[in-house]
Amino acid sequence: MVDWTPNIGQLQAFDDGEWSRVERGYTGRLLAYVARRVIDVQAREDIVQDAFLGAVRGIPSFDAMYTFEQYLFGICRNRTIDYLRRRKAAQWAASEDDDDRSSALDQIAQESETPSTIVRQEDIRGKGRKLLFEILRDWVQETWQAGEFKRLMVIEALLAAGWRNRDTWERFGLRDETAVAGIKFRALKRLRELAAQCDPASSLLPALADEAEAGGTGLEVGAIWRENRVSCPARHWIARDIAGTLDDGPTGFLKFHIEEMGCEWCQANRDDLSSGEADLEPLLERVRASTAAVLRSRTVR
Repeated sequence: MVDWTPNIGQLQAFDDGEWSRVERGYTGRLLAYVARRVIDVQAREDIVQDAFLGAVRGIPSFDAMYTFEQYLFGICRNRTIDYLRRRKAAQWAASEDDDDRSSALDQIAQESETPSTIVRQEDIRGKGRKLLFEILRDWVQETWQAGEFKRLMVIEALLAAGWRNRDTWERFGLRDETAVAGIKFRALKRLRELAAQCDPASSLLPALADEAEAGGTGLEVGAIWRENRVSCPARHWIARDIAGTLDDGPTGFLKFHIEEMGCEWCQANRDDLSSGEADLEPLLERVRASTAAVLRSRTVR
């Protein structure tokens, strides 16, 4: 089972058929993401519709370093933040409901350590950050393929969520803090090896050495991990987990990643896949109607 990915070249050529496939393929999961944060049903649909408009307008500057799903979810996240901020300003006289919405805004606005997002590429600067993303992604992929799911969970907890060694060993049934430190040491050693392969100039090696010795790096490992979703499984893994066809290893990782790490993107995919045959046709018609004019304006000169 292979996840479908849109053809970026066709999208950049404003191909109506490819954009229609994108709308059908992603509307449900975007709506599931927004539904976790916005109570008003009409507002949810407006946000999703606006996210697709933003995607059409911004596709000429799409950065192939990221996936299309990252690009689209980043836009949707920003539109959700904008809505929550407007609602908070319009209902400043605090009520219990306002407190709930303010909490949602604070949570989503502070999900990253830096203000950078997928669609604000100007904030993701520097060769070091790009290379670090690439080696983190490569490490996650090879660790997954090796079936080392406990190791993957430990490193995600340490690097992406900032857990301390003493908070980690009991959660994963390890011997003691020394065992956690050993897993981290070996992971960072492998990351340094990957860095040497990807970065002959060795600009990343000092930063990774600092991480190993002092637990910190100017390259903001945790922020890069979360923003770029380096450990998010493909959508078909989530579908197989829902169907009960996965082994304990990947199932355990998915549960940890979605529930304990609180990955909002994988939560949205799970919600969408679990929702059955939801009637999205009315919303799809709205989305298509709103993007049609933009697509025509870009193709007719």
